[in-house]
Amino acid sequence: MLGAWLTLLLGGSLALGAPGDTALFQRADDAGGRCTYTFTVASPGEASCPEAGGVAQLRAELAGLAARLSRLEGPGGFGGSGPRGAEAGGVWTRGPQQAAAGGCEELLRDKERLEEDKRRLEREKEELSRRLESSTQEIARLRAARCPPGAGGPGRDTLRGSSKAPRWEPEPLGYQELKSERTELPASRLLEETALGRPRAEDSDCGELAWVGAPVVLGRADSIAGKYGVWMKDPEPVAPFTRETTWRVDTVGTEVRQLFQYEAAEQLARGYPAKVHVLPRPLESTGAVVYRGGLFFQPRRSRALARYDLRAEAISAERELPGAGYHGQYPYSWGGYTDIDLAVDETGLWVVYSTDKAKGAIVLSKLDPETLEIRRTWETNIRKQSVANSFVICGTLYTVSSYSAPNTTVNFAYDTATGTSRTLSIPFENRFQYLSMVDYNPAERQLFAWDSYNMVAYPIRLSHA
Repeated sequence: MLGAWLTLLLGGSLALGAPGDTALFQRADDAGGRCTYTFTVASPGEASCPEAGGVAQLRAELAGLAARLSRLEGPGGFGGSGPRGAEAGGVWTRGPQQAAAGGCEELLRDKERLEEDKRRLEREKEELSRRLESSTQEIARLRAARCPPGAGGPGRDTLRGSSKAPRWEPEPLGYQELKSERTELPASRLLEETALGRPRAEDSDCGELAWVGAPVVLGRADSIAGKYGVWMKDPEPVAPFTRETTWRVDTVGTEVRQLFQYEAAEQLARGYPAKVHVLPRPLESTGAVVYRGGLFFQPRRSRALARYDLRAEAISAERELPGAGYHGQYPYSWGGYTDIDLAVDETGLWVVYSTDKAKGAIVLSKLDPETLEIRRTWETNIRKQSVANSFVICGTLYTVSSYSAPNTTVNFAYDTATGTSRTLSIPFENRFQYLSMVDYNPAERQLFAWDSYNMVAYPIRLSHA
């Protein structure tokens, strides 16, 4: 398109100005293989070319024609995809540079479209993730509301090594009264054994449990292994340990061997132990205690008791508990293989368990902390599986009625010094609704507990009759 006076003819010639004036056009490869265009144009007003300036003028005209040809080869000209881009004997096409430029532009447009699609898909993914998280939280809330933990039977979440959960058939409350055995004994022996459960003179502040306060959270486990556990302080420590030294065991698993040592409760809250002891034997459940420089625990799948010396880092004593049920025979109501539960109070070391002879009723024995020999045993007729947990204060056994009810009670007390029992209704809060351990610390006069990943302490008050 050189103007109104230039028109392409089918024969390969151009018309210039008036009819009859033509320009011959030839297109061919040169010696180097490059496509060249040749025009022969007659001057409309000159019969011959003047000598002066003729070459310069011709070069100027050729430069103008070259510029017009470049425009013709553009997207709107005769080459490429124009309406007359293919003519017989003279096909006009875009050169390699123009074709490459057009292809790059198309690729850039495709890239922009793909990037926009990617951004859109990422936004949709984020929205779906938010909806999924919201749905998961709602499902968890509904499950917690409709299916509280342990609803399917004791120990449902913790009996990982067994396909069967211990069966609990609760008895009516009217048949859960406690009783003591009567045996004729010489007076001297009777006085000696009665003193085993009686507070010492230095424990004159002892009394009966009258009140349990709200739990205070001191730490939280950060893995599934810590859903159930036990945390402890030694009320009568042996150097280099102190009353502030805190101990912890996460008890979910089949090979529980790690005992975490913390210099103080503040370190426990941060979750950074000063040392990790590896026990020679794996322990079972949440019944362990620390007392007089030793960790007392039940080795896994046995009715034995063991003492692990914390300074020597070795087992210093081990003894079988005669006839004791173990590994799911007589656990607390929440299960978890809590058949054997150790306890400490002002009077010493205790163990709570049951036997076939007792038919699942709670049996309480006083232990020698050095040899683990049984000094005396009391048998009750409260079913061990009907209570959630127990602890001993000033020689009296107390039981907690539920492990999952948010507001439950301390419901029974059995005084080993007098052999008498009574029912109680002292409010007890399960803030996180899965109480797997409760122990009394006589040095701090507090209850230590493990409630669904959380290590908590309960302030208490004793009454002095």
